[in-house]
Amino acid sequence: MTKVLAASTDPMFGLFSVIRDDGSMSDEHKAKIPDALLARMYREMRRLRALDERMLVIQRQGRIGFYGEVKGQEATPIATGLALDAEDWIFPALREGAAMLVRGFPLDTYVAQCFGNSCDVNKGRQMPSHYSGKSVHQVSWSSCIGPQVPQAVGAAWAMKLRKANTIAVGFLGDGATSQADFHNAMNFAAVFKTPCVIICQNNHWAISVPSKMQSASPTFASKAIAYGMPGVRVDGNDVCAVYLALSDAAARARDGEGPTFIECVTYRMGAHSSSDDPTRYRSNEEVDAWRKKDPLDKLRKAVVARGLIDDARDEALFNEVDNEVKAAIVKVESAANPPRESVFEDVYGELPWHLREQREELLASAPPPAHGAGH
Repeated sequence: MTKVLAASTDPMFGLFSVIRDDGSMSDEHKAKIPDALLARMYREMRRLRALDERMLVIQRQGRIGFYGEVKGQEATPIATGLALDAEDWIFPALREGAAMLVRGFPLDTYVAQCFGNSCDVNKGRQMPSHYSGKSVHQVSWSSCIGPQVPQAVGAAWAMKLRKANTIAVGFLGDGATSQADFHNAMNFAAVFKTPCVIICQNNHWAISVPSKMQSASPTFASKAIAYGMPGVRVDGNDVCAVYLALSDAAARARDGEGPTFIECVTYRMGAHSSSDDPTRYRSNEEVDAWRKKDPLDKLRKAVVARGLIDDARDEALFNEVDNEVKAAIVKVESAANPPRESVFEDVYGELPWHLREQREELLASAPPPAHGAGH
């Protein structure tokens, strides 16, 4: 037993990685990550980091109410957006919303969700950082922990019954492995061989509870053994490793071989959210140690090693994506609030009489003060 648990070659107990410390890759992996894909990965990660920094600032300024930073965990949502087909569905947790951007969702509409104004496809009805977009096949996550996993498995079961050549990907954090939803989903997925991939972002902290207090298993990936599905443990700060692992798992699911459980070992470098103070429960030394494994720095070494970027081009790229983010914020922030009567839309095909009366009463009443008035 000891030899099995210690075996670095075992995908459940080792750590699959692609980018070496100097930015190089093996010939096998390099062939699977062409230059154009690597450059795209880097641009997406640069843009997401710029977006995080800007959005956190405007939250602190009181311009939005809440923000969930991705910093340190960018590799997995970016890899997911690039590895999946357009018709596949994503059921994210808090830090995977940006997969939408990789799949073509407009940046300004994405930002609008945090403002909840008329530019928001959800018409201001959802909490900030709870992104969704039917156009890119991504549903909103729930602040309740773990329910998106059985939702993903259920969607995958429907895909199987319809004989569709699509898959579903469901996300959870390490803390959600303590929820019944996780265990129900894992068992159902394996028994019915649903075409899905279940991804655990092990960022070591479920808000203030460390991962070592969530499970006595040697790794989270090893939990797949009990359910009868493959488990893979991946360096979650290596976007190329996540991309290749997810691509293989997606191919398995598409070929009718059933689900795969992937543990992405990463770290939440920032706070759990803009409402959290992580200094109350973790040490600066721990954060500093993980900062040296920053996924952006790791990926930059890879693009430099390929000769795809240098300091001048990197600065130009940063300015480009930062200006893109700034322009999106300026455009969205000036938009009006959703019309008051929109609260009655999108539930009923034909509005019931009592809601029609309430809508008429609302429209007959005086409108609220303009945005910003009375503050």
